[in-house]
Amino acid sequence: MSLLGAPAARAFAQGVSSRGVKAQPRGKPSGLPFDANFVDIAEQAGLRAPLIYGAPDKKTYIIETVGCGCAFFDYDNDGWLDIFLLDGTRLEGAPEGATNRLYKNNRDGTFTEVTEKAGLRKTGWAGAVTVGDFNNDGFEDLFITYWGQNVLYRNNGDGTFTDVSERAGFAHAPKKWSSGCAFVDYDRDGKLDLVVANYLELDLARIPKPGDSGFCNWKGIPVNCGPRGLPPGGVSLYHNNGDGTFTDVSEKSGVAAIKGSYCMTIAPADYDNDGWPDIYIACDSTPSFLLKNNHNGTFTDVGLENGVALNEDGMEQAGMGLGIGDFNLDGSLDILKTHFADDTAVLYRNDGKGGFEDVTNSSGLGVETRYISWGAGMFDIDNDGYPDLFWVTGSVYPEIEKAMPNYPFKSQRIVFRNLRNGKFEELLDLAGPGIAAPHASRGCAFGDFDNDGDLDVLIMNLNEPPSLLRNDMKPGNHSIKVKLIGTKSNRSAIGARVTARYGGKVQAQEVLSQASFYSVNDFRLHFGLGAVKEADLEIRWPNGAIERVAKAPADRLITIREGAGVVKTEAFVKSTS
Repeated sequence: MSLLGAPAARAFAQGVSSRGVKAQPRGKPSGLPFDANFVDIAEQAGLRAPLIYGAPDKKTYIIETVGCGCAFFDYDNDGWLDIFLLDGTRLEGAPEGATNRLYKNNRDGTFTEVTEKAGLRKTGWAGAVTVGDFNNDGFEDLFITYWGQNVLYRNNGDGTFTDVSERAGFAHAPKKWSSGCAFVDYDRDGKLDLVVANYLELDLARIPKPGDSGFCNWKGIPVNCGPRGLPPGGVSLYHNNGDGTFTDVSEKSGVAAIKGSYCMTIAPADYDNDGWPDIYIACDSTPSFLLKNNHNGTFTDVGLENGVALNEDGMEQAGMGLGIGDFNLDGSLDILKTHFADDTAVLYRNDGKGGFEDVTNSSGLGVETRYISWGAGMFDIDNDGYPDLFWVTGSVYPEIEKAMPNYPFKSQRIVFRNLRNGKFEELLDLAGPGIAAPHASRGCAFGDFDNDGDLDVLIMNLNEPPSLLRNDMKPGNHSIKVKLIGTKSNRSAIGARVTARYGGKVQAQEVLSQASFYSVNDFRLHFGLGAVKEADLEIRWPNGAIERVAKAPADRLITIREGAGVVKTEAFVKSTS
């Protein structure tokens, strides 16, 4: 695809909306109660180290603006979510203490940093993380993308990790800027393969400075250049050989031919309900990709014909983050994608066959166009049985705010409550102080770190400590969590789908190895049940096998092992908040 011509380029810079959308008028508030309440407890939890990413008050190059992701995952298999935070650096060099960080859950609402002990200390321009047990030994491994060399860490099962990148076959060109990444068993052989996106080719010696070209201005103010005007990256697919190594099958699979867009977050899932994982990639300022799995080791991009490459006006958008879920309870996975300021986030409704309709305006999301938006989720955050929408925001231009106060560098989080009729309502002041607090946020992850039966949120903030939003849920609604352990399928059960039936409702979820923005959510699938006290569960394992569990009790974590059914049932921890 061709880039914009010079005259048009002056209107655009990084990820800028191509529509200049004006927000729809807000209707009268519904007045319905909302039982979730988010409080930022990061400092008291021990998450005090800042995310270093470029200069705080000026961004000379695009590498300083994008930020990175995070992960909720249980690295030591003790049943409690630990925290992994990526980190960046600065153009002049890394300040003291800049590193990725691993925090062990102390099971009392606090965390202890164990980065050094775990062997995970590393400085650089980190981007995305994906989690998965690539060698099926029962412990979750880590893959991290960088501007520069990507890294695969093997979990040794004793609290430590080993960098096995070179042996595994992941060396690449130093100027390649990798972005989203995800473990996916694309050929259903029981071993996790890996898909890696590349944002663009970045050489700081060749990139223009702010204001040097039409791609380096925003609303007449000089800003960092890109991505438009810079060479876009592509997509790589690596097949797991089962011996600790991977083979690059990008050409053979057809993904190498998919070019021309600035790829960001990756979310593999079965979007057309055929039992095979497809790959959706949010792309910045260019058409997004939906790679259909052809069941023979190859993929075909069907994003345009299936309705998820562009918005309903046929325009490109600044795709950054992805929330995947079943918002209308029809048993198919829908897509929430976040974008730039002066545009809406987009909500795509799945027709059950992998075709999508843009229902952004009809669902009520058109009221919000104020902020640049990043990490996102489609989860039931108030446990009423209907998935809600959540995303974080923050600008890429700290220089703009002084001249244009309507475009602040730091901004609030966004919550849209599901009104249960295909429509959503933005909650401006009902979701707690952790929502209203302004930050320049990027990645975020959703999970129940205190095991009390509701969803909490971990958020990365540029040049600040992270936020850990504890959900102080009012009592009343019930929920159930499902933990899956693969045997014939990959041990992490990535790609497995659980369909829950409760109170006449049907909701589908899948175990995803990346979503939000460059981040990893809790692999334990969370279903709010409202007043219902049990659910019937259908598990479709990644290899296509089906298992069913009848009348699973509410307010429990249900652990299901492939072929063995329920192997453990645990009550949620009583909240002390």
